[in-house]
Amino acid sequence: MRAEDGGWLVLSLAFALGACIGSFLNVCIHRLPQDESVLRPASRCPRCATPIAWRDNIPLLSWLLLGARCRACRTPIPARYPLVEAATGGLAVLALVGFGPSAAAAVAFLFTAALLLITFVDFDHRFIPDEVSLPGIAVGVGAAFLPRGVGPLDAIAGAVLGGGVLWAVAWSYEHLTGVEGMGFGDVKLLAMIGAFLGWQAIPAVLVVASLTGSLAGLALIFTRRGRWRIGCFRFHPLAPASICRRFSFRRHRFVTAEGKTCSTPSASSVGGA
Repeated sequence: MRAEDGGWLVLSLAFALGACIGSFLNVCIHRLPQDESVLRPASRCPRCATPIAWRDNIPLLSWLLLGARCRACRTPIPARYPLVEAATGGLAVLALVGFGPSAAAAVAFLFTAALLLITFVDFDHRFIPDEVSLPGIAVGVGAAFLPRGVGPLDAIAGAVLGGGVLWAVAWSYEHLTGVEGMGFGDVKLLAMIGAFLGWQAIPAVLVVASLTGSLAGLALIFTRRGRWRIGCFRFHPLAPASICRRFSFRRHRFVTAEGKTCSTPSASSVGGA
């Protein structure tokens, strides 16, 4: 996508649309853990419940213009809100650069946006919402039928293998130690990732998830007053987020403007989100 062909304008529109979707993700991140509807009522301040006017709900811009505070009660607005909006806009740009204007780009964006939502919910509340992972499994299998998809058999095998491997690990750990070591939200998350990426991606996802989860666990151990703490091990959501970029951008092929078929550029060649 070249600048002289209007590529920058298209990418800017993709970022703006992604940021708007990121604003909705912020609503989901806040409401799903509380079992609230993500559609009604309209956006409101979590502190004073004042409805947010459209001019105060413009992604990124409103947060800056309001000085990161609610207009009504002046409660600080966390930086997480513009961060999620900017990250989602970046994911939209990455998907468009990697796949071009296609159904594959929409699937890649949907997948990575879902992982972003799961990441922040898991960080804040230590659980993975079924409202995202379970429909995600179905969407991943359905997307496998699209052109340039992973294929329905690979998607189904990925969901079964991903969920099955993690379920076996969780079941074995609990029966050997008597302590729940991993929630079944993690099992459903890996099943969703397998549905989108195919069974071939599962080993790499598990390796990276284990490494990042171990690093996060060590950080917690040494930051809690320097005392060693033994707790559950968790499937870290940032690991599949990084894995999905690598696999989704490298597993497909596209046709250039000159009619030549070549490999889709990796995420590293187009910038990170």
